[in-house]
Amino acid sequence: MASVTIRNLDDDVVAALKQRAKANNRSLEAELRVVLVRAVRGYDAEEFLALADRIRAMTPKDRPQTDSVELLREDRRR
Repeated sequence: MASVTIRNLDDDVVAALKQRAKANNRSLEAELRVVLVRAVRGYDAEEFLALADRIRAMTPKDRPQTDSVELLREDRRR
């Protein structure tokens, strides 16, 4: 496997990556691997569905939802 060195990253970027790694229970190096792989390959189906479930859980159940088809049609009419 290859190694990569990235120089001159802003401190705030590194701090944000460290926070993200901690939130995902990973080391900074492991988090960076995940970020880079997803940037190239995207999410696999299981990861994508898990992400969709987390986003869905943040939406209150009593909040009415708009059908995406309606939103697309509205956007096209603009």
